[in-house]
Amino acid sequence: MSVRKKTPAPRRAAPAGAPPEASDTGLIGAKLRGLRQRQTRTLAEVSAITGISVGHLSQLERDLVSPSIKTLHDISRALGVNISWFFTPEVPLDHASQYIVRRDARRHISFAEGIDDYQLNSLAVRQIGLLYSTFAPGSSSGESPYAHEGEEAGLVVAGKLELWIDGVSLHLDTGDSFSFPSNRPHRYRNPGRAKTVVVWAMTPPTY
Repeated sequence: MSVRKKTPAPRRAAPAGAPPEASDTGLIGAKLRGLRQRQTRTLAEVSAITGISVGHLSQLERDLVSPSIKTLHDISRALGVNISWFFTPEVPLDHASQYIVRRDARRHISFAEGIDDYQLNSLAVRQIGLLYSTFAPGSSSGESPYAHEGEEAGLVVAGKLELWIDGVSLHLDTGDSFSFPSNRPHRYRNPGRAKTVVVWAMTPPTY
């Protein structure tokens, strides 16, 4: 299972036109541990349900590694939430923040494979999810496809994207868009040498 250690880096001002940066770290350890403990489940119990080792679950909760997309998908299902639950702010929002997501306030999840998902939609909507996704060169959702309820669509803003649906490989370039039922087995990767950026929407946000 691929893991990626997180090393804090100094914050630098982004040049004009650069991809957005979120103010959080993209790590989910504290939220994962809190959710598990509120359900009075042990690491061993979550391990038995998901097939993920106790050691790896412990590393995730201590923010020593980032999860793979498949790993977080399996953990979310075991704990009765969607991946989108991990984007939820832990502090109350003011009136404007209920409806507007500022560029520097986007919450995000950093995945082990080199993919970062930034939430674009506010908490005022519950039936649609909107993500700004960045893919490092060669990064992917993994070799195993996954499926869930709903529908999704996206626009490749920069770079290239290879998308598998029902085992069929589809190649998209900058400016191409896609849409498909989320219950079809799917996976994706950046096949290029430059970063890929995709604006990704799904309804309902069962991801």
